[in-house]
Amino acid sequence: MENNSCIRQQADIKQINRCKDTVSELSESFDHLANGLSLVGNSVRLKILYLIFEEKRLCVCDLSDILGMNISAISQHLRKMKDRNLLKTEREAQTIFYSLTTEYSTLLNPFFEILDGNKILATT
Repeated sequence: MENNSCIRQQADIKQINRCKDTVSELSESFDHLANGLSLVGNSVRLKILYLIFEEKRLCVCDLSDILGMNISAISQHLRKMKDRNLLKTEREAQTIFYSLTTEYSTLLNPFFEILDGNKILATT
């Protein structure tokens, strides 16, 4: 183990090794989660994901009307999220509807519950 200039009386080697093993085992999961969360860090994409989560599916025109943005800008955001497998599509005639993939719906649900149930920013 490296000397990291940490001041402690005694290291719990079993704990350190257990944590190293856990991080190693979850490496792909961390990458997957980071991939999705990096896109959610943009407020427009977060709004889009929230709206799709709440409504189950929306088309680009719906999102454009709701957010007051042009279709081209919304489409770019949707493409990025679809490319990273946050969204899936379903075509009905000429309209493409977007919905969250099951795994990202599950992943983002706790964040959206915080938005719904805890309007802290609006009341402070």
